[in-house]
Amino acid sequence: MRVLVIGSGGREHALLLGLAADPSVTELFAAPGNAGTEAIAASHPVDIASGEAVAALARKLDVDLVVIGPEVPLVLGVADALRDAGIATFGPGAAAAQIEGSKAFAKEVMAAAGVRTAHAEVVDNPANLDAALDRFGPTWVVKDDGLAAGKGVVVTTDRAKARDHAAECLESGHPVLLESFLDGPEVSLFCLVDGETVVPLIPAQDHKRVGNGDTGPNTGGMGAYTPLPWLPDETVAQIVEEIVKPVAAELVARGTPFNGLLYAGLAIGADGPAVVEFNARFGDPETQAVLALLKSPLGQALYATATGALADLPPLEWDEGAAVTVVLAAENYPARPRTGDVITGSEGEGIRHAGTARNSDGQVVSAGGRVLAVVGTGPDLAAAREQAYSRLAGVKLPGGHYRDDIGQAALEGRITV
Repeated sequence: MRVLVIGSGGREHALLLGLAADPSVTELFAAPGNAGTEAIAASHPVDIASGEAVAALARKLDVDLVVIGPEVPLVLGVADALRDAGIATFGPGAAAAQIEGSKAFAKEVMAAAGVRTAHAEVVDNPANLDAALDRFGPTWVVKDDGLAAGKGVVVTTDRAKARDHAAECLESGHPVLLESFLDGPEVSLFCLVDGETVVPLIPAQDHKRVGNGDTGPNTGGMGAYTPLPWLPDETVAQIVEEIVKPVAAELVARGTPFNGLLYAGLAIGADGPAVVEFNARFGDPETQAVLALLKSPLGQALYATATGALADLPPLEWDEGAAVTVVLAAENYPARPRTGDVITGSEGEGIRHAGTARNSDGQVVSAGGRVLAVVGTGPDLAAAREQAYSRLAGVKLPGGHYRDDIGQAALEGRITV
């Protein structure tokens, strides 16, 4: 099977490594890829936002499967263009991808499906903002209604900060969503979805804030770990039955069935799981940790999903133990990052490249905010953490920074449901 992976981040590097381990996958391509993916997949430049361009590349390469990693091409309908061209594609069409592309749409779907989520109001006029803010608090949750690369959410007890973020979104032409605050630890659950067929992967937990102890602004994710020792096994089944399956069924009923990876971000509160957000693709950096433990052939799972055969896929098998992902970010991230710095040690074991490229001398340099991630595995969370941070110690990036507490709260028993 010849497979083309669209995207250039750590998620795509992890997907390519998983695909490379599948005996049924004979050749891999990445578009555009990065400095790390080039070792396992031929890189091809392409405008990933253009369905026409991506379909033309897929035809040229004569691939059997296209896997779309990022959210932007999904929301723009690249999967639709590929399917129209008769190419098996892992990733939802534009209509179903609105589950991520519009938080207001996601709320509408959840309401119709009877799924627990936060109370929310959409504000699209600055004149209505202050009155709406008064109906929320003392913790405000303010979300940009459009795509914001994981950084469009502000959670704060400071009304002025909440108002500033909302006003900034409105000034940029985006409506904002104000939500009631959901308490409880957060869980990321990835599910393969083919119409109404749902197959969950193992749950993970992301670390969104830039600083240790969950301090500082939100980022696209500074690290993750899996599995979650504090989460009861039956909770995953509850999430699938009460949340993911009803949402998948509602999308089918609307004539916009979902095909690909549906990512449920949840808060596990006293009343059970409630949805914080849905994404229409694998999440980064959770993907790096989750796929590190997958024993089943990844290519076969993605192809079965893409071709409507997910119901016939054998149960997924997982390695025992744990996996931890730690992100190395560039100086000044999540604000405008410094780029172009030479990275040493970036070819080590467990490294997943994200914002990397090669300079004119062939050296690996930083080319984005989250530069790379390092994955550690082990028989338990402590061993996985130790391996991840040991591997990260061999990587050097001027001005680079990372959190040194990924998975630590869970290890110390400080997370409870």
